[in-house]
Amino acid sequence: MAEQNKTKSNDNDEPESGTEVIKAYLKNLTTSSGVYRMLDKNGTVLYVGKANNLKNRVTSYTRLKGQSNRIARMIRATTEMEFILTNTESEALLLEATLIKKMKPRYNVLLRDDKSFPSILIRTEHEAPQLVKHRGARKQKGDYFGPFASAGAVNRTLNTLQQLFLLRDCTDSQYESRTRPCLQYQIKRCSAPCTGKIAIEDYKALVKDAKDFLRGKSSHIQKNLQEKMQEASKELKFEEAAFYRDRISALTQVQSHQSILPTGFEDGDVFAIHTEAGSACIQVFFIRTGQNWGNHAYYPRIDKSHTASEILESFIAQFYDNKPVPKLILTSLKIENETLLEDALSTKAERTIKVMFPQRGSKAELMAHAHINAKEALARKLAESSAQSRHLEALKNLFNLEERPNRIEVYDNSHIQGSSPIGAMIVSGKDGLMKNQYRKFNFKQEEIAGGDDFEMMRIMLRRRLKALAKDHGTQKYKEAEKSTEQEINQDETPHWPDILLIDGGKGQLSAVMKIIRELKLKDIKVVAISKGPDRNAGREQFHIENQPSFMMELKDPTLYYLQRLRDEAHRFAIGTHRTRRKKQMGANPLDEIQGIGPSRKKALLSHFGSAKAVSRAGLKDLKAVDGISEQIAETIYDHFHD
Repeated sequence: MAEQNKTKSNDNDEPESGTEVIKAYLKNLTTSSGVYRMLDKNGTVLYVGKANNLKNRVTSYTRLKGQSNRIARMIRATTEMEFILTNTESEALLLEATLIKKMKPRYNVLLRDDKSFPSILIRTEHEAPQLVKHRGARKQKGDYFGPFASAGAVNRTLNTLQQLFLLRDCTDSQYESRTRPCLQYQIKRCSAPCTGKIAIEDYKALVKDAKDFLRGKSSHIQKNLQEKMQEASKELKFEEAAFYRDRISALTQVQSHQSILPTGFEDGDVFAIHTEAGSACIQVFFIRTGQNWGNHAYYPRIDKSHTASEILESFIAQFYDNKPVPKLILTSLKIENETLLEDALSTKAERTIKVMFPQRGSKAELMAHAHINAKEALARKLAESSAQSRHLEALKNLFNLEERPNRIEVYDNSHIQGSSPIGAMIVSGKDGLMKNQYRKFNFKQEEIAGGDDFEMMRIMLRRRLKALAKDHGTQKYKEAEKSTEQEINQDETPHWPDILLIDGGKGQLSAVMKIIRELKLKDIKVVAISKGPDRNAGREQFHIENQPSFMMELKDPTLYYLQRLRDEAHRFAIGTHRTRRKKQMGANPLDEIQGIGPSRKKALLSHFGSAKAVSRAGLKDLKAVDGISEQIAETIYDHFHD
């Protein structure tokens, strides 16, 4: 792969039309396959495209006649081009998808909300394999099962696996330090291999059954359990027989809720697209071991000139940029470059991948079901967007804004008498809540004396706004966002908020306005919302600097909207605070000491009984513990005695 040097076609005079710039590149452009980038005068990437013949493709941009309005605008804005040569067109397709996701060009179909999907991992590097939820790169040694469409689907499956197969979910360090079974064993969700309640060989047999279950062999497992139950019953081991009976009951319940798919379709992904009113929804169903492991709806950024086939092809290429590719992909319509997409995905997966548009049979019925889901999801999305637009228009009038707000940031904090303090920010915009832009703010205990809410708000807003000013300047919008091409960016949410909504009263408002003036920021409306008399919902008071406080009509829809935003910020803050507090409560002081691993930690806890007793122990007592050398004993003693 080689990149052609980028040069401006005219160093002295800015060209009147983008076609002149593009024509200048044709003189030295080859006919090989590759990827091209079109840039504007600010160096911003406008478009990323691929071509089997770069020269022919770029030639098509040297005339405006016959182009769609979208392409014509793009050509006029182009002042520079960059090229990357590739060995094959399929390689160009993969590179194009990667660059689109990285650079987010405004004229491309863009996959938004591209999160990684969770999987189930059975770690095999330990003698007693651990069962965990996994997200991200598959670097750990073990067997992976997934993807699942949501964390909820994974959690339900993990819960089932623990009930059926009693596999441990504790960390290796917890496993090594256990001296007696934990609560999971008491409630019959773990077989406690850590304390020898089950032999390692018998535990591995449970692990094998769990893997078979996740591979769709549940009937085989049920037959084995029935045989063991009958055998235990014959030997009058009624408690053991009841144990197998409960596992069979749980397995039967799971089987009744599983979505079994057509015969012959074991593993694959289903993509169904529906377009309407210049928007698109793509439903993705994950099928593994003949079971539906959930679905997820996507709303890619598109232009009205894009065809459904173009959208789906670009979406699938971007979708698998950071995800494993199944052996079969079903689509709701025929993709124009189906063979090219197959070759590209096969190259990425290093095995044969098939892309299919089913037109008859059980697979076509499954696709019809997926398309109905896409159609209904888009209808809901459009209805929600319409309602959201009305709310934003109402906020413009309520708070006397020049334009309808495109970004609202809501702030709240949470603590218990100053302990485990957490700040939280949620974001809402044209499409509603944007959870991928939520942020949490951690505070050091010494920063917040006695849980000072005003100081927490000052620190949180100072961090947030200073980071924004550093990354995006102090202007509310870039010049490009104010240009005549603003309609292209209508889906994009600006970095700077139009409204800062603060949970609190005049004190919190004063703290935030101090930061606003300190950073010399403008065009940001700051509103504090405090609870009304007796903390009654609906009697909230709104505070804006240099204006008298006011309340809204009890049944005003805009009031309900603001209440939902405040409550969502409160929910996020409380949840984050609880997570931090739980983590701090479960922390062991011995984990902070350099050189203390699972074995030494277990030896210390076995000898002294608790971490608190270790902290009070003398140097001589520490040296008496098996495995604790004189140097390590001094390290432990110094840690607790400063």
